[in-house]
Amino acid sequence: MGVRAHVLAIDAGNSKTDVAVVSSDGEVLSTARGGGFRPPAVGVGAAVRGLAETVDRALADAGLASVAHVSACLANADFPVEEEELAGALRTRAWGASVTVRNDTFAILRAGVTEPRGVAVVCGAGINCVGMRPDGRTARFPAIGRISGDWGGGWGLSEEALWHAARAEDGRGGPTALVRTLPAHFGLPSMHALIEALHLERVPASRRHELAPVLFATAAEGDPVARAIVERQAEEVVAMAVVALTRLDLLSEPAPVLLGGSVLAARHPQLNDHIDRLLADRAPKAVPQVVTARPVLGAALLGLDRLGAPEGAQERLRAHYGV
Repeated sequence: MGVRAHVLAIDAGNSKTDVAVVSSDGEVLSTARGGGFRPPAVGVGAAVRGLAETVDRALADAGLASVAHVSACLANADFPVEEEELAGALRTRAWGASVTVRNDTFAILRAGVTEPRGVAVVCGAGINCVGMRPDGRTARFPAIGRISGDWGGGWGLSEEALWHAARAEDGRGGPTALVRTLPAHFGLPSMHALIEALHLERVPASRRHELAPVLFATAAEGDPVARAIVERQAEEVVAMAVVALTRLDLLSEPAPVLLGGSVLAARHPQLNDHIDRLLADRAPKAVPQVVTARPVLGAALLGLDRLGAPEGAQERLRAHYGV
């Protein structure tokens, strides 16, 4: 098949990158995996150069030099101006005749729906939400942390748990079992010991995310403080989803609300069940579902949408990824 029959799909997150070359009939010709994509840390040029090794490998395995369309869903593409800057950097690589860059949350949304319609909330290391309609309308949030009004995600939950446990131990706050369960995870006897270990980096900062599952386990045991933190996370997920549904005029009709990312995909009963209850009250026609499909599938589907792929291509592509 000619160059015009192929899509280069890129899902580039902070920790890893997945690439797939897909024909217009939904056949996956090649795949490749590479490292994380972090323009804020290394600059756009260096980040794209790092991406190039993975993309070039995938194109070579497919026997291609370029494709018709590059569909890239990238972490840290939080504002339209950043999407355009990244799209410009990808165009200079001449991987495709056309290039579309979106925030990586759009990949999770598209992976979970049969048409580009609905809302996705991703709660992994951080939290983000996007929505789309087939007519091209979208809804999104900056989602760059507390300065953009965000709360939660794995890192945020861990920090909140640490805050409550520290205050419980020294008397500034009320009692919570987190004072015991958090340090115990690292084999330490007290919050004081854990705070010191984190400060002196005897416990690397990168391991703080391990405390989110400890928080959920403590909540499941009935600890009121841990339960309150988990319930607030549910409130935040639903608040984002309802705003996105409202912006897209989807509140009055059945619409999927996709829940993705490591925190939501773990299906902690207290969190996910509370999300379902809140959505039933605030968006009764919303249809929540957890998405575990690989996001590169969503990037590829968005590319097929762009090419106007024939009937059956989506099903063939989904079958390749087991969904």
